[in-house]
Amino acid sequence: MNVVIISIGDELLNGQTVNTNAAFLAEKLYEKAFDVKKIISVGDNESEIIQAFEEAERIADIILVTGGLGPTHDDITKNCAIKYFDDKLVLNETVLEDIRILFKKRGREMAPINELQAWVPSKAKIFRNLLGTAPAFALEKNEKLFAFMPGVPFEMVDLFQNQILNFLIEKKGLTNFYRYTLSLLTTGIPESTLFQKLGDIKELTKGSKLAFLPSQYGVKLRIQVDAKNEDEAKNLLQEIEQKIRSKVGRYIYGKNNETLEEVVARLLIDRRLKLSVAESCSGGLVSHRLTNIPGSSSFFNRGIIAYSNAAKVEILKVEEDLIHKYGAVSYQVAEAMASGVKAISGSDIGLGITGIMGPTGDSPNKPIGLTYIGICDKNGCVVKDFKFGDNRLRNKERASQAALEMLRRNILGINYDE
Repeated sequence: MNVVIISIGDELLNGQTVNTNAAFLAEKLYEKAFDVKKIISVGDNESEIIQAFEEAERIADIILVTGGLGPTHDDITKNCAIKYFDDKLVLNETVLEDIRILFKKRGREMAPINELQAWVPSKAKIFRNLLGTAPAFALEKNEKLFAFMPGVPFEMVDLFQNQILNFLIEKKGLTNFYRYTLSLLTTGIPESTLFQKLGDIKELTKGSKLAFLPSQYGVKLRIQVDAKNEDEAKNLLQEIEQKIRSKVGRYIYGKNNETLEEVVARLLIDRRLKLSVAESCSGGLVSHRLTNIPGSSSFFNRGIIAYSNAAKVEILKVEEDLIHKYGAVSYQVAEAMASGVKAISGSDIGLGITGIMGPTGDSPNKPIGLTYIGICDKNGCVVKDFKFGDNRLRNKERASQAALEMLRRNILGINYDE
């Protein structure tokens, strides 16, 4: 079943508002096996809105429209709808009472202008909005179904999830269709290398879909399986997952919406390990991410931002000769930072990070983005070097991700070099 999403509002075109409504609708429709063919953003202009309706009707069975249902002069979606569907507005007493009750609950007097929102297309199916003043409604034309929803995100979400989605499924007579998705989260491996390691994608997926979604934190592998039988869909998804894990399992740290810090925190808690972190170039970002996790006091001992050379020497007991001989950004200093913070805290694991985030501070032998990360535990110390790039903020994010991934692999005994 093909769908077009139309988002209405000048604010969407001038950058003042991010179109979260379209993203939400697309995600929920995808989960239910609807095919979103296009997302259209249009301003508060009657002719452009009508053109968007016409375009959507040509390519879709269902058209979802958000925005422009408010009571002010620039809310013209409803008038565009009655013009397009050759309809008229009528007063809906139930909607009017809903609006009055809402204002009463909020302890505010209802302005006369809000009564305009109780005037709805006469041919429309009305969906009561219990969280706001603008009801949603649906109209049909040439066997194409249009559903109009308010643009306020929390109102739209409530209306769509609790009323409109089921209405669409029932109205179009859709049968049960099972779509299962799973995202495997990888880090520490480029998209191209990951692709090569997986081999023949068609052979791997057997007609299902596999998408590569890269970010500064890694590459998300999203598997999509469609089937008429629930057990068949689940079994196929599991089969594809196991095939992927057999090829690139060491790079997979989690599933779906998990974060790497959640995974590391769980490992530390399960093994009753204490961690202390010494950060220079990352400025406390690793400590920040780990302490975002509820219960982090059970595994996180302390985080030290030893940004200057003096701080490294005074707090972490890094030898001045090491810094003078090798530089603050070096294998030796990263190791000394990790062993130093472990020693002064009495933790099971010490982590040290030092690098050149840019845009200055580089040299011919030490480019911007060069970062050394060290981990020390009861088995000794391991240090890795990374070259992230030339963007300061992205370098900090990538450094924190690499440090957490080193922690994950260290705890699990996975060799980082393989």
